[in-house]
Amino acid sequence: MDLNLVSFPGLGLEFELRKYAFIVFGIEIYWYGIIITLGFLAAVIMASRSCRKYDLTPDNILDLVLFAAPVAIIFARLYYVVFSWDQYKNDLTAIFRIRDGGLAIYGGVIGGLLVAWLYTKKKKIPFLHLADFGIPYLVFGQGVGRWGNFTNQESFGTITDLPWRMNGNIIDRYIVNEGADPSVFGVHPTFLYESAWDIAVFLFLLFYRKKKKVDGEVLFMYFILYGTGRALIESLRTDSLWLGGFRASQLLSVILVIVGLALFLYRRIISRKKAEEEPVALGQSRYGALLMKMKEEEEALESVAESDSEAIEDSDTETGEKAAASGDDDTGSEAADGSKTGE
Repeated sequence: MDLNLVSFPGLGLEFELRKYAFIVFGIEIYWYGIIITLGFLAAVIMASRSCRKYDLTPDNILDLVLFAAPVAIIFARLYYVVFSWDQYKNDLTAIFRIRDGGLAIYGGVIGGLLVAWLYTKKKKIPFLHLADFGIPYLVFGQGVGRWGNFTNQESFGTITDLPWRMNGNIIDRYIVNEGADPSVFGVHPTFLYESAWDIAVFLFLLFYRKKKKVDGEVLFMYFILYGTGRALIESLRTDSLWLGGFRASQLLSVILVIVGLALFLYRRIISRKKAEEEPVALGQSRYGALLMKMKEEEEALESVAESDSEAIEDSDTETGEKAAASGDDDTGSEAADGSKTGE
């Protein structure tokens, strides 16, 4: 059925959504793809508008996007297919039907970061600097993209009777199969949980990007924050990809948090040691430049003061000499007058 009925009965909200927005040349254009594309474009526009503040250019952003976007989609699909192989092994053509859903965020992140690393090597741009700049926009795109799960009525959570529980024609079938009553119970809207968390992380990373001490901190903070949220939310989902007895994305999230925290602390410690061991070189930063300028002004004032002091001393010496000469003339005059008097 193309028409999805979705409701939040505890909140008095109800929606009727088709899986597709419109049809072009007989091809249904799904809301899922439109929403992901809009989130992606919004992230690119924001990055392009602010990149110059971080010694990057819009061309850097656009070039990276052109390479990273297709690779990220391929990796996102491969990640999903690998952990859902039973679903595709008997129909390999289904692997290419991305419109039906089945893109794993972690696969996309891995692919995107790999392309970014290769790009920075070619362009001689510090990878961690570029990653710190771009990672907030990535998590923004993730937050917007989650609403594609809403239109497809997928990625929902376990049964609950909370006021913000979600119901729908697809969801209600799941609830009935679990032996519960859809008129009383719904499911956790985990797509909404993650979307809200992602937008909150996006806003925090934008703020933290201005306060970071060393390159890499924003990227590692993304690992910590997104990994923490995803690990908690993943425990509620009913469509998790499994690796043995573990939820694959939850396991990866925990690893991401540990790695992110370790790298964050490592960079801080190394930075602090370097600051303690290396002498401060004036002029290497804005603060250093200010100190250099103050030092130059101080030296100039001392030079002027010394010149004035020397001028005063020379003036006093000259005055003394004139006074002495004047004294000698007066003595001679007096002697002459005495001589005349004697005569």
